[in-house]
Amino acid sequence: MALTDEGLIEVADFDSRWVRLASGAKAHYMTSGSNGPAVVLLHGGITGSSGLAGWRFMAPFLGANGFRVYAPDMPGFGLADTSPQHQPKSYAAYVDFIKEFTTALCLDKFHIAGNSMGCGNAVNYICNHPEDIISFALIAGPVGDVAPAVPISDDAKKRLMAFDGTPESMRAMMNDIIYRETAITDDLITMRTNAANAQKESYAAIPPSFLSWVAGKPDPILGARLTTKGRLDRCGIPGIYLYGRNDVILPVENGFGIEPHLPDVQFFYPDECGHQGQTDQPEMFNQVFLEFFRDGKVSRKTADWAGVSDTRPENPNLVEQAS
Repeated sequence: MALTDEGLIEVADFDSRWVRLASGAKAHYMTSGSNGPAVVLLHGGITGSSGLAGWRFMAPFLGANGFRVYAPDMPGFGLADTSPQHQPKSYAAYVDFIKEFTTALCLDKFHIAGNSMGCGNAVNYICNHPEDIISFALIAGPVGDVAPAVPISDDAKKRLMAFDGTPESMRAMMNDIIYRETAITDDLITMRTNAANAQKESYAAIPPSFLSWVAGKPDPILGARLTTKGRLDRCGIPGIYLYGRNDVILPVENGFGIEPHLPDVQFFYPDECGHQGQTDQPEMFNQVFLEFFRDGKVSRKTADWAGVSDTRPENPNLVEQAS
């Protein structure tokens, strides 16, 4: 299947849109659904990532089930504005971008979710603008200094930065990120490779603040703004966290280490699921997100399917209990 004129995979009921932000940046996003509560989905931070690449299986499902879904391309990714003045200046710049984006679309209250870097961006946004958030769902990523840092091995860093401009190097990275091999299509590789090459200068402009923040060594000024301790764990906003047991980039042990520090967040550990769980187990993740965002609680059947954590008592406000 050929890509669209914008160089995108064609996904039914997941539409490409643009909006001019107050900063002057031209922001690209994907959207699905015409009514209902808003959901903002944030993609990961591997070069070539985008709202479409990260959420092509979930967004149309949520859109068909009563939500308005928005998946923006963050600065340095997808079809984001490549003008030098709109390149990301720090990890905190993503918080500002999300606020600008949601303001431009008049999203005053919304659910938020993020995978990998998007997890970290969602957490930082929640802590900076808790009044905007209805509930949140996180997938395999950092949560700031509220919990022990997520260590990134030298080998993982090398693999995360292995793109050399070729489809072959992009496919190698995707094989690490995505557990379900059939989800790595030729069109996906082409779209991601083209986007990564188009965003080369913008991606290179991203300071090392993302990796340093994940590893627990933030710049002091950045740390003052992005601290999550005493904020994410005390905000009172309902949240869930899913961490694939087959993640080879940030192994599941990281999730086990984070869980004790977020006592009000319900954790799940799904099987046959790597770093991009929403792509590896789309039916499962779709159902978890739908029930949580719609009902505020995951059903007993779905919770068991998704590998609800057994390391501590389940949160009865977030997971249906057996009668």
